[in-house]
Amino acid sequence: QVQLVESGGGLVQAGGSLRLSCAASGSTFRINFIGWHRQAPGKQREFVASIISSSGTTNYADSVKGRFTISRDNAKNTVYLQMNSLKPEDTAVYYCYAFQSPNGYWGQGTQVTVSS
Repeated sequence: QVQLVESGGGLVQAGGSLRLSCAASGSTFRINFIGWHRQAPGKQREFVASIISSSGTTNYADSVKGRFTISRDNAKNTVYLQMNSLKPEDTAVYYCYAFQSPNGYWGQGTQVTVSS
C-alpha cells in the first residue's frame, strides 16, 4: 500500500511558476514509477510527467515539455513538479500517481489555477 499527499497548488498569473510536491508513504521502496496527471473541468484526466524509480528516467507530455520538470528526493520520499511559464490551459486539478505492480495509487489532488 502507498499513500500519496500532494501540496503546492494555488493561483498564479500566466507566465508564473509553481512547484507541486507529492509525499509518498507506506511501501514506497516497491514503487515502479511515480508521476503527475491532471484533470481540467469537463475534460478527461491526462498524463503530465513521470519518473521511473530504478533509473530516474523521466517522461513528459508534449504539452508541458520544456516548461515542467519532474524530480525526486529519495530521502524524503517526495516527488516534485516544477512548473514554469504557466499558461491558462494548465489550469486543472493535479494528481500524483504511483504504480507499484500490479496496483496504482492516486493522491487527493491539488488545484492549480492560472489566470490570464
